[in-house]
Amino acid sequence: MGPTDRFTIDRAVELYGLDRWGNGYLGIGPDGHLRVQPGDDPARFIDVAAVVEALGRQGFSPPLLLRFPQLLEAQVNRLAGAFRSAIQEYDYPGTYHPVFPIKVNQQRTVVEGLLQAGWKHNLGLEVGSVPEVLAASVLSLPDDAVMICNGFKDRRYLEAAALAARLGKEVIVVIEKPFELDQVLEMAAGPGFLPWLGIRIRLQARGTGLWEKSSGLTSKFGLTTAELLATVEKLDQAGLGGRLTLLHFHLGSQVTEIRRLKTAVHEATRVYAKLMKKGIGLRYLDVGGGLGVDYDGSRTSSDASMNYAVQEYANDVVYGIQEVCEEEQVEHPRIISESGRMLTAYHAILIADARASTVSGSEVTLSAGVNGQVQVIQDLSHVALGITVKNYREYYHDALEYHDQLHSLFNLGLISLEDRARGENLFWDIVRKTVRFARSAKVVADEFVELEKTLYEKYVCNLSVFQSLPDHWALDQVFPIVPVHRLDERPSRRAMLVDITCDSLGAVDKFADLKDVKEALEVHPLRAGEPYWLGFLLIGAYQDAIGDMHNLFGSVHEADITLNARGEAVIREVRRGQSAGDTLAAFGYTREILDERLLSALAEQVKEKKLTAEEADELHTLYGRRLDTYTYLE
Repeated sequence: MGPTDRFTIDRAVELYGLDRWGNGYLGIGPDGHLRVQPGDDPARFIDVAAVVEALGRQGFSPPLLLRFPQLLEAQVNRLAGAFRSAIQEYDYPGTYHPVFPIKVNQQRTVVEGLLQAGWKHNLGLEVGSVPEVLAASVLSLPDDAVMICNGFKDRRYLEAAALAARLGKEVIVVIEKPFELDQVLEMAAGPGFLPWLGIRIRLQARGTGLWEKSSGLTSKFGLTTAELLATVEKLDQAGLGGRLTLLHFHLGSQVTEIRRLKTAVHEATRVYAKLMKKGIGLRYLDVGGGLGVDYDGSRTSSDASMNYAVQEYANDVVYGIQEVCEEEQVEHPRIISESGRMLTAYHAILIADARASTVSGSEVTLSAGVNGQVQVIQDLSHVALGITVKNYREYYHDALEYHDQLHSLFNLGLISLEDRARGENLFWDIVRKTVRFARSAKVVADEFVELEKTLYEKYVCNLSVFQSLPDHWALDQVFPIVPVHRLDERPSRRAMLVDITCDSLGAVDKFADLKDVKEALEVHPLRAGEPYWLGFLLIGAYQDAIGDMHNLFGSVHEADITLNARGEAVIREVRRGQSAGDTLAAFGYTREILDERLLSALAEQVKEKKLTAEEADELHTLYGRRLDTYTYLE
């Protein structure tokens, strides 16, 4: 793209990859604003920048987490529709039952929104702890939906699951470790109610990607073949064989290669068939989670993508189960999948405002005091004036030597701070020219590719990576990032994004790209007095649940945005982010404790006549107001 080329909306779509990873939900308007399109009609859209402005008028400034419930509905329909098509194509005699794992996003509004959207598809829930069981117990589920209970289980967990079953839920407790069987047998021997039972098996097949370790023979969960047979035998001996209704396996989150899934489905269905032939009346086969999301738009088996589509996934699951069941001549199971990431990733966008930018070697005009007679400065000045496209390699290497000399002389006390500053400015001027000349070469040497990275700007963004993008700093997960306005302008800068925490890991330095992972994002220059909003997309899965309070930055403001029948964006509900007092209280600094100690400190200052009583009252009031403020920059 040449510097004189006219920048268009289509080029912005291509540059940021919206048509590759956006799943049809995103677009750009002629005004350069990012749009969310919940349906198939591009004329019906939500202007993201307009929503941010409207929330600002209501007193809710970025960072903001915007949720679009209609995208949850669209994803549920897409998943259920894919399995419906596969069942029809292969004439599969069983049914499909989608299940949402609450651990992917426990926010009540998200879970209830999914359940409402998936009611017609009999969407159920998967839980993995006592609190999750208790939450799911009081949520309304369709009559034909199931509630899968995974995770480590003790007596309290089983009692909570039994309570959910007594409330009318189709509860299936999955035995994942041998010791859990003892808990089940003990409960069955008493007067309590026992839910339906399932077994999770540990397959030879493994998943792929960042979560591969959660599958295979060394997996944390699941029974070996010997443990499976022993469990079935013990259940039969206890008269509980008839309670066993489900077989379960899990390949791990974000499976990137479809062939791994196909192998696992065949292996698990073979186990299912052998159990059926032993007289075990299983009704369900749960293929677990793993259905991926294409974060980078490459449609490959990279960690940030997957080499298959949702329809291909459904086809391979249905066909694989059908093929083995027909070979073994056993009844076809009802199919369950736990595709939480696919259901929720698209529905949330984090909006953060870039507040400032820094760049390596930024030149600051110096006042008098620079010694122009220092030889090393004269040498650097000569290189800066004489470097060309023909000699940039040689001159850059000379500059490196002079730069080292500059710092050696300073460390020996032979030049002043002003001289050092002037020399550094000259060196970075040479670096910028070197990079510009190197770009014109047919083949850019690795040395100059790395050199260009030192010139990337750092945009300071009003957010905490640890709170809102924990998978990025912990796992290098790539999330697409797009400016939500000014997309009709050419982005003339390349930048890494740094947050406002006091931690060097609080940065985003990996960005979605078609061929590779980029280390800088194309951005626009900041304008004084104008906001610059960036949207962090596809963050609806897991980020809410695992974000932390590093530096005591708390949860951000949230808003649910929908498109009404007239095609108008409606801010349906706004939830205020945590205040400074909220985050402090989470670590034991309750308002009562803080107020007690503040009053004691103020009283001491008044006693020592360092403050008047009126001043102490003012400080007490001011402190209380600060406890009520947003933890992020205003």
